[in-house]
Amino acid sequence: IGQRVWSAQKRAERVKAQDHGRVLARQADSLHEAGCMLFWAEGSKRANAVIFTNSDADMVAFFLRFLRSCYDVRDDQVVLRINCHTGNGLSVAEIERWWLDRLQLPSSVLRRTIVNRTSKASQRKGRTLLRGTAQLIVHSTDIVQSIYGALQEYAGIERPEWIETEPRSPAKAA
Repeated sequence: IGQRVWSAQKRAERVKAQDHGRVLARQADSLHEAGCMLFWAEGSKRANAVIFTNSDADMVAFFLRFLRSCYDVRDDQVVLRINCHTGNGLSVAEIERWWLDRLQLPSSVLRRTIVNRTSKASQRKGRTLLRGTAQLIVHSTDIVQSIYGALQEYAGIERPEWIETEPRSPAKAA
């Protein structure tokens, strides 16, 4: 019984956060709309965290500006993960510093960088991303659910699966 009560309470909190997102969407803020659409296209759909990954530093910086401006996200709420290749003339430390500088984040947000090895079979020289990809993570059910609510409002859609603890894509939900 306790688990059902707790689950119902948490679900009600997610619904409230989505309602808040719908209200924000009705305010017609172009930064908010653009940030939500970027998340819809490039974000990982989780119920309790905003996760955004891309290799385009300007896009990642823009998404971070959206989080800071529209959701008052502070640096200490941000986690940064980098996924990169070496053998491109840059050290892992140089790649990490480049991302931190470009995103104007302190080194305290950085987690262990994942270094991929280029397989001998592919040997695609020049095809790997010079500085890899950056993944921004903000662990906040309220923020991600607000974004989900806003997306539904902007797009004129209903996605009831986004309220669940692990949203499924429409293809998997069917």
